[in-house]
Amino acid sequence: MDTGELIYLSSRLFLGALASFFAIMVWSKTRDAVWMLMVMGTLAAYIENVYVILDLFGISWEKTPLTGSAPLSLILLPGLANVFFIAAFLVMVIRKRRKTGPVKVPGPPPPAIQF
Repeated sequence: MDTGELIYLSSRLFLGALASFFAIMVWSKTRDAVWMLMVMGTLAAYIENVYVILDLFGISWEKTPLTGSAPLSLILLPGLANVFFIAAFLVMVIRKRRKTGPVKVPGPPPPAIQF
């Protein structure tokens, strides 16, 4: 492993750990569904980073179920964070839609009254 790969992996772990730390701090301060889903997405992204790095070093679970020739965990983990982020954004859109109501499309202007 050369220096560039080592810097890449260590920065990925450090920044992911920092994001996860602050996500857990937000988790303890709020009970809002949107923020909870964002926190879970951040933690899922960090878990995926750690798993990929452990797999790169050869430290992985031997009993991982396979889908074809790829481990199921390497198929599911990268998308898991995005699923949580999509759910968070969807909840926010639904909330905003309920507050404002349906979008009103303006019709043609009323006819002018002539005297």
